[in-house]
Amino acid sequence: MSGSGDWSDAENDRIVADYLDMLATELAGRPYNKAGHNRALQVELPLRSHKSIEFKHRNISAVMQALNQPWILGYLPAHAFQARLIDAVLRRLGRHETVSRAPAKGLSEALSLFLEPPPAPLNRPILDLVRAEAIARRFDPAEADARNRELGRGGEALVLDFERHVLRRAGRDDLAQRVRWTSDLEGDGTGYDIASFTPEGRPRLVEVKTTNGWERSAFHISRNELEVANDNRDSWRLVRVWNFARQPRAFELAPPLDAHVSLTPTSFLARFG
Repeated sequence: MSGSGDWSDAENDRIVADYLDMLATELAGRPYNKAGHNRALQVELPLRSHKSIEFKHRNISAVMQALNQPWILGYLPAHAFQARLIDAVLRRLGRHETVSRAPAKGLSEALSLFLEPPPAPLNRPILDLVRAEAIARRFDPAEADARNRELGRGGEALVLDFERHVLRRAGRDDLAQRVRWTSDLEGDGTGYDIASFTPEGRPRLVEVKTTNGWERSAFHISRNELEVANDNRDSWRLVRVWNFARQPRAFELAPPLDAHVSLTPTSFLARFG
């Protein structure tokens, strides 16, 4: 069989389940055989060829990318996918909530972290408008990341260790001891997560946004955080941690944030007149 024609919901569900099983194995650092999985799927999905299964894996990677999730290395995202494939991925992720891992712990990961340059602007959107709207109707990836408290705390803990490490490496143990995890101690109302310092002793107010997905994943930022950023432009910084589920990487943005990203209102206050 050539593997042509639209995939059914049953076929999509089966290949998505197998893909996420492979992904979980990969994130756990265990070996697996992509070719063996493909052969097994050809038996279960007799209408689909080796080539069509390989391309479908790339389609699933594209959906995972759009959902702020990690994807399988070697399956480069291919964005010409059926809208119903989004539903298949969301059905499966709904059982597991989101792809995750234990929060980063200790100094070992912080030692390997460094702040890269932020991503350069794109000439064109990654997804076409139809698929972007299809995802937006079904799922808000940035909101899911914002609600994933384990993911958020894991990123904050990693950056907290990193801030202390930078100060100790600069010979400022005195300042490293004064770095505070403000969102953990005082809640989220301060407009930043970590009160740190530059090696010269100037205040450094760090807001951390974490995703399992790639560096261009959208994220939510509150009105209060934007106001604090604009009122403290010399000291407030946003550290964007990405690829958290595999090997955390990060970059930093300074206010005004609209110089780096497009800020889109996502909610409205409804007040009786």
